[in-house]
Amino acid sequence: MPIRFDPADAHWRVAPVPRFSAAQKDWLTRGGSLTAHLRTLGAVAVRVTRESVALPWPDEAAALGLAPRAPVWVREVVLSVDGAPFVAAHSVTPRAASVGVWQATRRLRTRPLAELLYSDTSVARSALVSRSVGARHPLYRLAVREIDAADPPAPHALVARRSVFERHGAPLMVTECMLPALWERVAAIGEAGGAGGDDAAAATDSAAGPAVTHTAHAANAAHARMREHGRPLDHTASRAHPAPRPADDRSR
Repeated sequence: MPIRFDPADAHWRVAPVPRFSAAQKDWLTRGGSLTAHLRTLGAVAVRVTRESVALPWPDEAAALGLAPRAPVWVREVVLSVDGAPFVAAHSVTPRAASVGVWQATRRLRTRPLAELLYSDTSVARSALVSRSVGARHPLYRLAVREIDAADPPAPHALVARRSVFERHGAPLMVTECMLPALWERVAAIGEAGGAGGDDAAAATDSAAGPAVTHTAHAANAAHARMREHGRPLDHTASRAHPAPRPADDRSR
């Protein structure tokens, strides 16, 4: 199913810029549900920070073919893993679509948007695009609020990705900004999984404790099952990565 909307421009690119780290390139190009990927790192919670009618950002209006002052429905959430904010997400759809084709986005509350996007074969997805965002971009200002004031100063730039979902001709653009806590967890898992040798790995597991060890092993196992880069998806439901089921659910 072809999609009419293209989120790429001079800044948002399908291929991550070379200066991004390997981990950043990996997470920026993972297809399927980001929520499902985050669940391989720990318990995911969704906190809604904003739901309202507003104006689109300039790059959103351009990608969606909207007039600069065309009203859109905005939903902003923070995805946390084990209580730490990992992703700040911002989604927009034309206001008319938010009471029509995409009206279910107004009723999500604290459920992830993925519940709508990956269970409907009428939804098509564009390629994933990514960029670095600095203080001049509204996404940076949105995301930096979620970085704990007790942490070191916020980085000068954050990395983000976006794509457009289309249903019956109506677009829904989803932009996801990765926060420092995500990279800290990914690095910790990489260190735990790559200590070198069984004895070293055992020592790392012992020092990390059972919770971290379980998370590291679960993430490594799920990573092999869930890789799919951000090429266009004809039907998101047929190509989406299912969220891993907890061990206690599999035993039932």
